[in-house]
Amino acid sequence: MAHKKGQGSSRNGRDSNGQRRGVKLYSGQRVQPGNIIVRQVGSKFRVGRGVAQGSDFTIFAQIEGFVHFDKEGRRVNVVENDPNQVSVN
Repeated sequence: MAHKKGQGSSRNGRDSNGQRRGVKLYSGQRVQPGNIIVRQVGSKFRVGRGVAQGSDFTIFAQIEGFVHFDKEGRRVNVVENDPNQVSVN
């Protein structure tokens, strides 16, 4: 008589749901205060002007405006004028 389980089906079959992390609003998109911009683990993206960081490293808007990522792409800002819009005078 065997002392091992045949296929091990009772030990398998567990998997957790995804955390749905990542960038939620991209550069040039309009935000309201409280809108989540980035969900992250650790501080991959850093806090800039017009944003704050939650206890779980979530970055969210504090003012109304447009999302702007700096040139390195690691600092998140909210600016009042759309940085992607070109003004013609």
